[in-house]
Amino acid sequence: MIKARSLVGLLTLIVIMTISWFYFSYQQFLSAPIVKQQSLVFEVKAGSGANAVLSQLVSEELTSQEWFGRIFLKLHPELTQVKAGRYLLSPSMTIHDVFELLVSGKQIQYTFTIVEGLTFNQVVRMLLQHGEIDTTDLKGLNDKQIFEALDLKYDHAEGALFADTYHFPAGYNAADLLRRSHQRLLAVLEEEWSERQSNLPYQTPYQALIMASIIEKETALESERATIAGVFVRRLQKKMRLQTDPTVIYGIGENFDGNITRKHLRTDTPYNTYTRRGLPPTPIAIVGREAIHAALNPEPGSALYFVAKGDGSHQFSDTLEEHNQAVKKYQLKQ
Repeated sequence: MIKARSLVGLLTLIVIMTISWFYFSYQQFLSAPIVKQQSLVFEVKAGSGANAVLSQLVSEELTSQEWFGRIFLKLHPELTQVKAGRYLLSPSMTIHDVFELLVSGKQIQYTFTIVEGLTFNQVVRMLLQHGEIDTTDLKGLNDKQIFEALDLKYDHAEGALFADTYHFPAGYNAADLLRRSHQRLLAVLEEEWSERQSNLPYQTPYQALIMASIIEKETALESERATIAGVFVRRLQKKMRLQTDPTVIYGIGENFDGNITRKHLRTDTPYNTYTRRGLPPTPIAIVGREAIHAALNPEPGSALYFVAKGDGSHQFSDTLEEHNQAVKKYQLKQ
């Protein structure tokens, strides 16, 4: 009888010790950091479930306790709906933190910046060189084919995008990013159009966008945008030709060698604002909000001419005589 009691006592002690060991080991597993030293990128493949992710953590030597991990997932079914993507795991993250992140879908965000003044072609070329975006839909297509595939609101690719920085997860579709950019442009243009000055020489928001693209190419100085817009608006109102070099250069296209000549200014194209009155038929570049705002809120004044001073700024003149003097001072001496 005594031996039996001793055996029962011993077995009870073993059970208690085993449960205690299991409890403390499991708690240690829960509190142990998955990433020991520095942050790392962890990718969940499409179609992977929670158990597959756990096995991946083991194979990548981020944890060795797969058995405890499976118990953890059984106890936390709310953390099993992991989402595919690329995630940043930080030091001190526990198993709970990791699966909470994978369920949230908060993937690493990459960026792509569309700069003011670029052309549609330049943006497409930049996208094709971006390492974290899926450009499958763009490869092998020319600009016209890409633009048609996007099915955007406009009939012309130039100026159909908006200058901004876009965030996206790894593998994001390039065509979708271009569509996002177009929708952003439409929203900003509509917002600025609704708050525009009165008596402007534009019949549609698209005409204002054309003007904004000219402003974008004429100056990089924010302080000059509204002033230049004022010059162009007054010239349109007075039925004067815009006579702006960037439109001529755009009309020349790939044949432009960087040097604009008198012959270029005399050669008629749909974009030559020296030979044609009014706005060119389409924008000539991608714009940002500031240029759109300037086109729709031109600075009042009397200047009808301007010339580059060579330092990035411009000299503005009211009369042709004053303008010719400015040209002689700032251009002919160069």
